[in-house]
Amino acid sequence: MLREITAPELAALLADTQAARPLLLDVRESWEVQLAHIEGSVHIPMNLIPIRNGELPDDTVIVAICHHGMRSAQVALFLQNAGFEQVLNLQGGIDAWSVQVDPSVARY
Repeated sequence: MLREITAPELAALLADTQAARPLLLDVRESWEVQLAHIEGSVHIPMNLIPIRNGELPDDTVIVAICHHGMRSAQVALFLQNAGFEQVLNLQGGIDAWSVQVDPSVARY
């Protein structure tokens, strides 16, 4: 089952100095990341996840991020099926982040 987190929930988690910081996994294409990104994100394009998922920690919450939440949902499900237990999808993607949390992040 796909578990999701909203942009405001993610912002609250990132602001909580007592909570462990999740790994923000940006699965968009490089040109998209150049337009807009969340500071501290790790960029691995969706098509490379199957061959690079070994680089991801299995003991950390991973939040998958894309433009509107569709590609990242697929990646989150893939990672869950690969054995990652703490995977969340950013509902609405970076666009929701721009609208609901940080308007300085460009919309495209």
